[in-house]
Amino acid sequence: MSRPVPAIVILGNGSLATARKIAQLYPGALIHGLAERVEGADRVYHEFGATLREFYQQDTPIIALCAAGIVIRTLAPLLLEKGAEPPVLAVAEDGSAVVPLLGGLGGVNVMAREIAAVLEVAAAITTSGELRFGTCLLNPPSGYALGDLESGKRFVSDLLAGHSVRIEGAAPWLDQAQLPEDPQAQRSIHVGSAEREASANELLIYPRSVAVAVSAGVADLPDTIRAALQQAKVAVQSLACLVAAEDEMASPALREAALELGVPLRFVTSVSDLSTLPDVTIIATAHDITIAVAEQPLDVTQIGRPRGRLAVIGLGPGAAELMVPAVKAELARATDVLGYETYVRMAGPFREDQVLHCTDNREEMQRARHAFELAAQGRSVIVVSSGDPGVFAMAAAVLEALHESSEPSWHSVDLEILPGVSASLATAAQAGAPLGHDFCVMSLSDNLKPWSIIEKRLDLAAEADLALAFYNPISRARPWQLGQALEIVGRHRTSETVVVLGRDIGRPGQSLRVTTLGELTPDQVDMRTMVLIGSSTTCVFPRAEGGNWVYTPRWYGVKPAS
Repeated sequence: MSRPVPAIVILGNGSLATARKIAQLYPGALIHGLAERVEGADRVYHEFGATLREFYQQDTPIIALCAAGIVIRTLAPLLLEKGAEPPVLAVAEDGSAVVPLLGGLGGVNVMAREIAAVLEVAAAITTSGELRFGTCLLNPPSGYALGDLESGKRFVSDLLAGHSVRIEGAAPWLDQAQLPEDPQAQRSIHVGSAEREASANELLIYPRSVAVAVSAGVADLPDTIRAALQQAKVAVQSLACLVAAEDEMASPALREAALELGVPLRFVTSVSDLSTLPDVTIIATAHDITIAVAEQPLDVTQIGRPRGRLAVIGLGPGAAELMVPAVKAELARATDVLGYETYVRMAGPFREDQVLHCTDNREEMQRARHAFELAAQGRSVIVVSSGDPGVFAMAAAVLEALHESSEPSWHSVDLEILPGVSASLATAAQAGAPLGHDFCVMSLSDNLKPWSIIEKRLDLAAEADLALAFYNPISRARPWQLGQALEIVGRHRTSETVVVLGRDIGRPGQSLRVTTLGELTPDQVDMRTMVLIGSSTTCVFPRAEGGNWVYTPRWYGVKPAS
């Protein structure tokens, strides 16, 4: 399993050059710069504390180019459980110091040495065991699991106190360590997949070398797997993955069992495929459970394939701070990104290993089908929309493609729709609360519905005195439709009705204008403008800093007593 890609966080332009050197170490790592103080960062953020805490809570390694004290004070409220934290490092802006702060069991000292080597300085390692032995015994490499952390701490303390140690089993990562080895030592490091009780003088490390083939029909699946492993005298810590047949890919029971056991779930044409894996021995088969053990840690990526995932995401209006955290996490995990090129570029930057599939904005159904084809291969796919994917965007197209398909592999894909801040809501928030009461959202484009339907809906919504939000209000191909729409609305609203025009809200060059229905003309609007037309109760009043606040009160007709 590869290490998570770190986030590099900087506060000023003076640290950008150092950040660039560090970023070269970690393909896909992005430099996050403080807005209005850093130019040239990959991403911008507006609040240092909130940004660092969000990364920490997402288990993202953090490399902060600032004083160590700032990082410590920022993360202090989250430091609840040692042993369950991502690596966190502080690096001097000029690269003269590298200080590992948190994540000793997550490889922070390894990262510190890597970064220090690039910057040609010495890492400030303070962990006693690593200084003495050149390795962290409590943090075995990927493919191995520590038996018990608390007994491991006592074991390392004994070695630091002068006791010698012998190694039982294959531990190639310890070949270069400076351990006090003695074949006759009372204390031992035991590496193996067999279940055994640890003695006070033993450190147990388990290679993740066991695959268990299962069926969704097995009752109490996690407990049954544990019992089968125990009966076979195999340690549950050596479990590398669960394997199941492809026709059970959508099973919630399998997914929940893998989550509870903390291992990946892989799918094969037939569970008998386990016997074809190199250097793997089937040691037990009973009750729809087969246990296979390898001589070395298993490369899970070479066993079958994962369940494919397709997420339809909304980027929000464009500003990074208005993108919801779940969408950011999905972008980080994706292998393939599909969408209209403008929106795909807005979602970047991307890692070199992420494949971009950019298409024309009118190819929605082809894009949706392509997304399912990729996800059915076991890839992690995202389809990008601006705003919210369910508002005149790709969520409906993706579901339509699935509804029309009889392909079983498409229906087995893990499909999720992740919301975003829509353009209408982003524009309303800039103005105040013009959509604070009942409102109607409409697209004035007649590409997918006849204009007669638009006219009818406009007339009824205006008559109902709903606040109105217009998407796609005008284009070169449709220069007359907005004027006609305003004429229909004008039959039911006075010329003093408040109108908000938001252009490119959340993007560079955004503009907001408050006007009235009587003053509004089609030439004030283009395709990138969101038009909000108030109801009869919508109010406007001056802002202290200039401009106006607009809101539609929550009461209607008679104002409630205060």
